[in-house]
Amino acid sequence: MDEWADFFIAPDDESAAAVKGFSPRRAFKVVPVHVYDPADAVVEWESLFTGDSPQELMRAGEPQVLTEITNDGCYVFVISERLQGLLATENPLRLEDAARKWSHLRRVDGEFIEEGEAISHLAELASLARTASGQGARLYCSVR
Repeated sequence: MDEWADFFIAPDDESAAAVKGFSPRRAFKVVPVHVYDPADAVVEWESLFTGDSPQELMRAGEPQVLTEITNDGCYVFVISERLQGLLATENPLRLEDAARKWSHLRRVDGEFIEEGEAISHLAELASLARTASGQGARLYCSVR
């Protein structure tokens, strides 16, 4: 498993931005990113759940980058409140369907994310989103 990015829970944007360039694992509960671009993935997931096109979501500023993207490629972004809410409240069958569709989208683009891996990964993120929502916190991603 690549360990170059993590989704994590933080109480606020300032706390989340402080992990730029570092793993948030020591300070926050995380779900590691595997072999995909997390910024693209959150847009694709939101698109799969809502029917909004990825281009429309990107034009609307998703995902919202909190820190300047530096030459080393490090940055932190926040998952939209809408996607966090959807992940936290979707029923497992709908999450599984979205994960299967996402796996297919990645294969079409030449990336292989096994369907079972996509399903379990989205389930982990949904659990993290429920925890964040229950704490009044947000879901973020640190890319390093």
